[in-house]
Amino acid sequence: MSHKRTIRPLMGDLLSKRRTVGRVAGHLITPLLICLGVGLAYIGAFHAPQARAHDLKVAVVGTSTRSRLLAQSIKDKAGDALDVTTVPDRAAASHQIMDRDLVGAYIPNPKHPELLIARANSGSTATAAADIFTAVAATKDDPLKVTDLSPPASGDPNNLGLFYVLIALTIGSNICAVTISTAGAALRAWTRAAIGITTALVMSVIGAVLAGPASHIVDHGLWGVWAMAWLYTAGTLTVGIGLHTFLKRFTMPALMVLFIMLNFTSCGGIVEPELQNGFFGALHAFWDGAGFVEGARSLLYFDSAGLAGRLLSLALWLVAGLLLVIAAAVAERRSPAAPAAASRVESDTDEEMSVAAAA
Repeated sequence: MSHKRTIRPLMGDLLSKRRTVGRVAGHLITPLLICLGVGLAYIGAFHAPQARAHDLKVAVVGTSTRSRLLAQSIKDKAGDALDVTTVPDRAAASHQIMDRDLVGAYIPNPKHPELLIARANSGSTATAAADIFTAVAATKDDPLKVTDLSPPASGDPNNLGLFYVLIALTIGSNICAVTISTAGAALRAWTRAAIGITTALVMSVIGAVLAGPASHIVDHGLWGVWAMAWLYTAGTLTVGIGLHTFLKRFTMPALMVLFIMLNFTSCGGIVEPELQNGFFGALHAFWDGAGFVEGARSLLYFDSAGLAGRLLSLALWLVAGLLLVIAAAVAERRSPAAPAAASRVESDTDEEMSVAAAA
């Protein structure tokens, strides 16, 4: 009998440990999937960008037969990597670059060949254009002069500052969306959304201060950048608040997929879509991170060329967030369940925050 009394507690301890280990293993699935997803997304988006160049829009300046033959020769050698056209003169080339229709224009002067670029549009595509036409000039033993029509601000020499601001706004918005949803679980969906939109206002001011006075990434047009930061964070927060009603503790992983894995990789902050595969290039056209980064670039450096479309994409993301809040409000009104107990809210928050820390 004493032997049995000794075995039972041991068996109970083993079963308890097995259940605990199983529970830990179950909770590890999410961060491991996030690790895999982030790796696949970032490698897929940023690995060997110039090897993936496609439809990079460049031009040869001139209307002569020589200029047309040169353009055709470059196109034949590059294949799908380049979209090569001709423009009549330097002024037309400059105009198309500043309208963000071209990433580079080559002026084949026999003694002083010149390449026009705009690094504020994208450092990656400007570098790609410079590499291409440096090779063209080298075949003729001519030194190539590179003229930057729109350099980035002096406080942002690498043209990555807006991407860093985007990272700060995104991480803050994701964590705030989960915090508002869990800590405010007893509040109505529209009350949580109102708190989220107010939080977005505060966060956008932080973003503007980081971009302007704190780092001089933005040296003019700060009010416009602030407005876009507010649109971006308000959209991100309302999407997160709306999703939380349906996804609960899986909200943070979902937000990481939407706003980190797909968003950072497609925003154009590091690599433009012409140097990525078609998937990320397609996302660049309408994803909200691209709306903020490219909208700010258009405002700051290109006389607002293309700004309206980027503002529209940011506004549509906010509309999508508000529609999710409406759906959440309807679902909560129909649900007979009482608001979650405080202990459950705290438990969910702790778990979601641990996942957020991985971001």
